Amino acid sequence: MPRKVVITGLGATTPIGGDVPTMWKNSLKGVSGAHTLEDDWVAEFDLPVTFACRATNRPDEILTRVEAKRMDPSTQFAVVAAREAWKDSGIEEIDHDRLAVAFATGIGGVWTLLDAWDTLRAKGPRRVLPMTVPMLMPNGPAAAVSMDLGARAGAHTPVSACASGTEALALGIELIRSGKADVVMTGGAEAAIHPMPIASFAAMQALSRRNDDPEHASRPYDLDRDGFVMGEGAGALVLEAEEHALARGARIYAELAGSGVTADAYHITAPDPEGLGATRALKAAMFDARVQPEDVVHVNAHATSTPVGDKPEYTAMRAAFGAHVDNVAVSATKSQTGHLLGASGAVESVMTVLAIYERQLPVTINLDNQDPEIPLDVVTSARTLPAGDIVALNNSFGFGGHNAVVVFRNV
Repeated sequence: MPRKVVITGLGATTPIGGDVPTMWKNSLKGVSGAHTLEDDWVAEFDLPVTFACRATNRPDEILTRVEAKRMDPSTQFAVVAAREAWKDSGIEEIDHDRLAVAFATGIGGVWTLLDAWDTLRAKGPRRVLPMTVPMLMPNGPAAAVSMDLGARAGAHTPVSACASGTEALALGIELIRSGKADVVMTGGAEAAIHPMPIASFAAMQALSRRNDDPEHASRPYDLDRDGFVMGEGAGALVLEAEEHALARGARIYAELAGSGVTADAYHITAPDPEGLGATRALKAAMFDARVQPEDVVHVNAHATSTPVGDKPEYTAMRAAFGAHVDNVAVSATKSQTGHLLGASGAVESVMTVLAIYERQLPVTINLDNQDPEIPLDVVTSARTLPAGDIVALNNSFGFGGHNAVVVFRNV
């Protein structure tokens, strides 16, 4: 039998809360993190989308001035979330050669890269900061977290678009099961609320255009959905071999029981309309976790609120769960947080773990007229999970056809 992997620490900095307790409280209430952007560049570039889900706490105000100056905002978010998760885990002594990091991003240091380009064009090469390359690297968050914790068993960076954060958890499982690490800090971070990504996503018709009503713009499964809302932040989860956690008397939130990772090999941005790759990921994750479809009571869905994205996920869930899909309570938390891209899977996994641990479900907001072609049991008001053994999944799918699913079980 493979080593059992458990979650012992949680951290998050998001548009609906700068730490896990605040985020969790707001996710149960149904708080929207979407607001009109007040930055000068919105008007300067005449952007077609003028709102996003900004993180409630600015990381450069939490970190020291020296730390913040040497990190891209995406790395700042990662370090803030990882520190919260590490403190929450209660780990005081550890063999640092047995501690690894798997921290993901979808885009990486876009602010650093584009600011440096502006500086180069306006002021010349001598004014480009010497730390520009280390700050813009996609592995910046993983590297910074590994140095912060002294993690020497490896620092890995899954970069799989919007599946990245969930793939980090899948990698963490394998690092522990294989015996390469006893503890893995996993997560995802993103800071891409910048005029260039917004303009690009808007050009491909991926973003909602509800500039006059930001709080109701992210509306997964609703007939009037018109695109996702950009978000930013980070989520972090401390994974631990069960025997390691028990030996130190750790508080255990849940078991990370399995994962499934596949590729559509279909289109660079559009999902397979039949959801075939997502179906394989769901089935692979359940097989890896040794659970049956009937065991699953809850799914935190990818559910971006795009017209073409939500339905294939439902198609995949029906193919994987069969008729039991009607009995699965589904939360679409991007309705609250917006889409955190490479961080979304990590943040939503934190919520899924808490759903199991607290036996409560985060709600989906802005679902006024559910698409009849997506007849899921969507959680739109306070709901509790039943007593006894329960299983919950988190789905993540990304540009490039990346599909990642993780399975959590109560302990």
